[in-house]
Amino acid sequence: MTNQRVEKLKELLAQDPGNAFMRYGLAMEYANGGDLEQALAEYRNLLAAKPDYPAAYFHGGRALEGLGRIDEAREMYRRGIEVTSQLGDAHTMSELRAALDILG
Repeated sequence: MTNQRVEKLKELLAQDPGNAFMRYGLAMEYANGGDLEQALAEYRNLLAAKPDYPAAYFHGGRALEGLGRIDEAREMYRRGIEVTSQLGDAHTMSELRAALDILG
């Protein structure tokens, strides 16, 4: 089922490469399927195009943690905290801070 979703999202993104919601969905499908490298690539693609997409910082950081890239995860969370602070997104900011605190 996940492969079908990935393929469908890829098709849709080929038609509309700037669709942030579909890019996020593709990243999440990769992450849910255990392909953290590909998920991370999609989170980074998303953030390059839309740096104010808060959830991508949280889930990108989680992917980095899963890959054992802890320093990079910390940096991803820190950038996300800056962005969510500017956006006034207190909920996501608190999640990012909690994730960063856990890493120490």
